[in-house]
Amino acid sequence: MARLRFFPVSYDVAGRRLILVGGGEEAVAKLRLLLRTEGNPAVFATQVSPGLAALTEAHGVPVSLRDPVPADFAGAALLFVATGDAARDAAIADMGRAAGIPVNVVDRLELCDFAIPAIVDRAPVSVAIATDGHAPVLAQRVRAAVETLLAPEFGRLGDLARTVRENVCAALPTNAQRRRFWTSLFDGRGAELALAGDAEGARRHALSALAEPVDEDGVVWLIGAGPGAEDLLTLRAQRLLQQADVIVHDQLVPEAVVDMGRRDAERILVGKAKGRHSVTQSAINDLLVQLAREGRRVARLKAGDPLVFGRGGEEIAALRAAGIRYTVVPGVTAALAAAADYAVPLTLRGVSSSVVFATGHGAGGSEPNGWPEVARSGGTIGIYMGRSVAAETFERLVRHGVSPATPVAAIENAGRADSRALVGPLSDLPELAFRDDLDGPVLILVGEAVAAGDFGFAEPIARPASVRQSLAAAE
Repeated sequence: MARLRFFPVSYDVAGRRLILVGGGEEAVAKLRLLLRTEGNPAVFATQVSPGLAALTEAHGVPVSLRDPVPADFAGAALLFVATGDAARDAAIADMGRAAGIPVNVVDRLELCDFAIPAIVDRAPVSVAIATDGHAPVLAQRVRAAVETLLAPEFGRLGDLARTVRENVCAALPTNAQRRRFWTSLFDGRGAELALAGDAEGARRHALSALAEPVDEDGVVWLIGAGPGAEDLLTLRAQRLLQQADVIVHDQLVPEAVVDMGRRDAERILVGKAKGRHSVTQSAINDLLVQLAREGRRVARLKAGDPLVFGRGGEEIAALRAAGIRYTVVPGVTAALAAAADYAVPLTLRGVSSSVVFATGHGAGGSEPNGWPEVARSGGTIGIYMGRSVAAETFERLVRHGVSPATPVAAIENAGRADSRALVGPLSDLPELAFRDDLDGPVLILVGEAVAAGDFGFAEPIARPASVRQSLAAAE
């Protein structure tokens, strides 16, 4: 996982000196930024451009026509260096750092103690976009995109929060209660009034809402995390993850998806994986009920869709029996992700008018008997967790009259960047069990419609005899 060199923080500069060294256009750009803060900029420059002179005069910024000396740094909060001369930049940066002041040198990342992000200003709300100093143009592009999402009036919500913050802290003793209040306020009428410019009406509404009883009831959100790609998570899932007090997640949910929740949310790995159950389903059910009864908002994060081989039905039954509120948030299930990866039409006019999702672990007979008939009649089957029982699945399908020549695709890591497809006729399916180069979850698609997929870079399921022999010899 990539790591940040510069830790993103907001730095208090109210009433403190901000020293800017330089007199050219880079200094003008920095000064414009400093003037948007509550700090007190001071400029040092041996030569001052007309643009900088006009800006300092308009805002009453003091200008010293020289480079700074150590005494000038007393009490300063930050130092910005933009002389354009590499040797002068380094010398002034060393001087400031010796005085204990954090330093930023324009276009000299190796001399910087901090980087300046691209900023979306909706004071008192701000959004900072940083690239560790490596790609400021990219940061500007992201800033432009965020600018379109936040109306110019968005800062009024921050003003509303400022006017009632002390009241909220006094009335609501726990962080969880405060968080719920703020969420309700910003999603409701109070926010509407603030954005419309009725600051006093918004404040009255907030104080009135604060006097109402706090909802202490817990809730469980059964959220489908999809096949693993963060951008396949639904907007509703993202929103609820940000509201959750605790995230109970499966082994197959990637860390990047779990991290889309709040940083301070508790994370509980219940770790169910193929062939291993570190936590029983009964224990998971009890955990969800317990957490909700504690008044917590619980995100039960499941790979794929909660109601497709996710045992969501069992968890729902437990929550109902305990009288716990719950909501189901659908996710992209693996069969749909696999079909999308390789443009496989699960239903195709004149070829397949039905589709069945089945689990390979029912191939021995525990699964309902309908799905082989679907394949025999031309439908499409999506078989989950089927690699280890590929031979049994082949035998069962053929025994029920499915042609050995029926097209098959086995997709590893469906929906992810490292998705991979193996294709062949149904008669090759047993070879899957011997593919030791597959270590991710495998979804098997069977049916005539599979032949219409785009498998230009796919591998054959069955390895050539020469390859199998060499692998056997190596073992």
